[in-house]
Order: sequence, then structure tokens, then C-alpha cells
Amino acid sequence: MEEIQDQNSIKSIAVFCASSDGVDSEIIKTSKKLGSFLAKNDIRLIYGGSKRGLMGHVAAGVQENGGKVTGVIPEFLKIKEVVHTNLDELITTRDMHERKLTMHRLSDGFITLPGGFGTFEELFEIITWAQLGLHQKPIGLLNINGFYDDLISMLRKMVDIGLLKKENYDLLIIAETIDELYEKMKFFKPLPTPKWITKSQT
Repeated sequence: MEEIQDQNSIKSIAVFCASSDGVDSEIIKTSKKLGSFLAKNDIRLIYGGSKRGLMGHVAAGVQENGGKVTGVIPEFLKIKEVVHTNLDELITTRDMHERKLTMHRLSDGFITLPGGFGTFEELFEIITWAQLGLHQKPIGLLNINGFYDDLISMLRKMVDIGLLKKENYDLLIIAETIDELYEKMKFFKPLPTPKWITKSQT
């Protein structure tokens, strides 16, 4: 896969984030700002399909600026209190795993905002897929208000004690602002596919 060289290479981005608001107003504000940024750069939002929490704020930021949104939600979460019904496209999946596979298939890259267990699980699964050579898409971590400082320190410790290779740590693109993160994602250079992964498996 060739290095991404310009913003036109990124047509869609999957965003992983919380389905609740939390109490940090800067995180809420930045979530909506990310949606606005995607719309203004003609990038389709691929997200978990909820109208609640940070998910809802990102979607609102896109829609208020004329952008396109695709929601991907498992059948068991498709209830009135959760699902966002006013989207350009809503895809229903059988389960959570199919949801992630669908989001991966539809996206040219990934951005993780603050969140809870589900957000962490999505981030680590998608970066593990990259480590295994199953995809070569940029994976961004938006560290709003230092939310991910402790996680970043933990990952660096894993590198220091030999449990995580530095080149795999570098698969995670980290920034504190949307503009900086996007610039880094545009010029991301993926690792070569591992020799034990065949072309048919990627």
C-alpha cells in the first residue's frame, strides 16, 4: 500500500468514542468540532450509529456542516433510545464483531476519542489487526485534555520492557489537536506486511 500523500486519499474515517457525554466540556466540544472538520474536508463519518453521548456530538457536527454520516449498529442496540435514525445511511449488523468489520471495510482510517471499555476495545482490536498486517490504514488517537496520557505512558512502558515493539507502538498516531492528528494521518507510512501473512489474508 502506498503512503497517503494528500487529503483526497482519505474519503471516510471511522470514529470510536463514548456513547455517554462524561463531564469534561472540552471533550464534548472537541467531539463536535471533529464532526465539523470531517464535513468541511468532505470526509464521510463512519461511526457506531448512536444518537447519544460523544457519538451523537460527532454526528451532529458532521450533519450541521452538510457532511455525510454512515452509522453501523448491531441489531440488539437498534432501539429507539439509542439509534440515530436521521442519518444518510444506517447499517444493521448481527453482532459487535460484524459491526467492527463493517466499520473497517467502509473506512480509510480511524480516529479514537475519549471513551470507556467499548472504545478501548475497538482501538486495541483495530491496532492489533494492523500489527498482524490485516490492514494498513492510519489509526489516530486524539488525546483531548490529556485523557490518554496514562495509556500512552503504559504503552511506552510496554516498549521499554520489551513487550511491545517500537514499530508497532508507532502504528498509533497520537496528537492533541484535530489538525495535527489529521496531518500525521495523511502522511502515515504503514509497516510492511509480515512475511507469514499471505496476500489473500490481507
